[in-house]
Formats: sequence, structure tokens, C-alpha cells
Amino acid sequence: QVQLVESGGGLVQAGGSLRLSCAASGRSLSRYEMGWFRQAPGKEREFVAAVRWSDGNTYYADSVKGRFTISRDNAKNAVYLQMNSLKPEDTAVYYCAARLTTFDYWGQGTQVTVSS
Repeated sequence: QVQLVESGGGLVQAGGSLRLSCAASGRSLSRYEMGWFRQAPGKEREFVAAVRWSDGNTYYADSVKGRFTISRDNAKNAVYLQMNSLKPEDTAVYYCAARLTTFDYWGQGTQVTVSS
């Protein structure tokens, strides 16, 4: 089992920045891939970014490329999502997730609200 706890959400003006954190516990993440997803009101959950724990390889949704950066900290067993140049359409609940093959482990989510 992997337990995930997100933090760092909040209210920010358009053009601002936020940094989300995801603290992981329960087992070694060396074989896992960690991801961030988001879900806006009335919309389906969508992929945002992911990082492979073993080598740090990252990939992003087109909508956030160049604005968001995912990173991991091996010592702290944590994953981060640095979000810059935020837009109102980035408003959503953001979830941290972990997978070996499918994203089976999820955090409770953290709200990000971007005002125009």
C-alpha cells in the first residue's frame, strides 16, 4: 500500500504561482511512477504530469507544458508540482497518484482556485 497526502493548494490570481506537495509513505517508490491529475467542476479527471521515480523522467499534458514542473525528492519521499503562469482554467482539485502499471493509489486532493 502507498499512502499519499497532498498539500499546497489555495487561491491565487491569474499569472501567479503555487507549489503543490505530495508526501508518500508505505513502501519504497523506486519502482513507481508518480502523477498529478486534476478535476474541474463538471469535468472528468485529467492527467497533468508524471515523473518516473527511478530515473526522474517526466512528461506533461500539452495544456501545462512550459508552465508546470513536476519533481521528486528521494530523501523526503515527496513529489512536487510547481505551477507558474496560472490561468483560471487551471482551477480544479489536484490529486497525486502512484502506479506500477495503473494509477491505483490516490491522495485526497487539494483545491486550486485561480481568479481572473
